[in-house]
Amino acid sequence: MATQSRRDLPDMRLLQTFESAARHGNFTRAGDELALTQSAVSRQVRDLEIQIGHPLFERNRGRVITTPKGEAFLQEVTQLLRMAEVTMRHAKAAEGDHKLLTINTLPTFALRWLAPRLAGYLDKDPNTTFDITTRKGVFDLTTEQCDLSIHFGDPHWPSARCVYLCSEIVVPVAGGALLRHPVTCPEDLVAAPKLVLSERAHLWSEWFDRCGVTTPLKHLVHSFDQFTLTIEAAKSGLGYALLPRYLVEKELAAGDLGVVLDAPHATQKAYYLVIPEGREEKVKLFCDWILEQVKFRPLAKTVQSGSSSPL
Repeated sequence: MATQSRRDLPDMRLLQTFESAARHGNFTRAGDELALTQSAVSRQVRDLEIQIGHPLFERNRGRVITTPKGEAFLQEVTQLLRMAEVTMRHAKAAEGDHKLLTINTLPTFALRWLAPRLAGYLDKDPNTTFDITTRKGVFDLTTEQCDLSIHFGDPHWPSARCVYLCSEIVVPVAGGALLRHPVTCPEDLVAAPKLVLSERAHLWSEWFDRCGVTTPLKHLVHSFDQFTLTIEAAKSGLGYALLPRYLVEKELAAGDLGVVLDAPHATQKAYYLVIPEGREEKVKLFCDWILEQVKFRPLAKTVQSGSSSPL
């Protein structure tokens, strides 16, 4: 049985060739990337199709497009190649006292808060190498070989423990010409142009409710699907934005943005450190460090899927 199962183990070279061809949509460009001829790429893809038992590509005038089954296979292959890369990096980093920390978090948090501070962590633990990913949503941390996820949302994650990091505090900010417009009370913003993150379009309504202002939002609202776009639009003076203060530290310090009203609002969700089972000891030093970096941590608590013990 073991011998039979090993016959089904994939040839990583074939999988790598398939992934490259699917990403480029072209066998020639895949060959250029992998130092193979076009015919070698075509032959390897064909060998893989024979092994699987169905076509992976539709071939049309020099371009190749994944079939529905090929597209589904591609998602699994991409994940497998990623795992193989991480496995090798972990193995190489394990030499001597070195270690690799694989950390997943949200793109804007990684860009604007975490990445600028990582060098400071190396002062405490200089033998660490980071592997930072920015995958959204809840996923299997063990399968992805992820040591820690910094998660925004609710404290629920299968087979992992969620340690409270901090609340999200948003403040009304503006830039450009809007900074010259006096704002003395929340009512001054009712009819003003506003910017929203499309997946959190309710935030302004929550803020007005918190301020005791009940009003329908029947005015100009510009929507963006990323915080970074919202920040740039706010800097230009396109509208007022409710943004987490930590995301705009540099802009506030430089004067590109200003808080127009002293009316902070704590949103219902928070940031959590998500620690998969069995990784507690490996990430303890980093978790201790990042908790020290967060200056505003009201209602600190630990919530877990498995254990209730603190970090």
